[in-house]
Amino acid sequence: MAPFALPITEVLVVADCWQAEPDAEAIIQRAVATAAEIADAEIGEAELAVMLTDDAGIRTLNSNWRGIDKPTNVLSFPALQPTGAGGPDDAPRMLGDIAIAYQITRQEADDEQKPFDHHLSHLAVHGFLHLIGYDHENDDDAETMETLEAEILAQLGIPDPYADRERTD
Repeated sequence: MAPFALPITEVLVVADCWQAEPDAEAIIQRAVATAAEIADAEIGEAELAVMLTDDAGIRTLNSNWRGIDKPTNVLSFPALQPTGAGGPDDAPRMLGDIAIAYQITRQEADDEQKPFDHHLSHLAVHGFLHLIGYDHENDDDAETMETLEAEILAQLGIPDPYADRERTD
């Protein structure tokens, strides 16, 4: 059995507002690495990109890709996987892209009275889980995803963001 490989995570800062959070890249790298280990996904040596944008940028993405003309905190875009056999000389598999908006993330953290780095970690974990196939379209899937998020965040020393609300059974 091959040793566990963490995904290669490229963080791209495309909005100046992220300069207010100089540790954002390190926070995201740690969150994704922890999520990959705990989720135990068969991702091998895979790559993903995380774009740190602003509300206007994510609003455009949300409008163009989901038909929802408003900003959101995080969007995930799983990559389509190639079909056919790949050889050892192939490039790493692309998991997809995650976009995180600064202003809405900051506002949510402030409103919920939680540290910004905790909320950013949660959004990175949430986005990553979408890339590896988790979703929350129905109650059972939401319960599974939220439980895994809470486990990953606990490993990062972050309280369960869902603890104050009743989980679906």
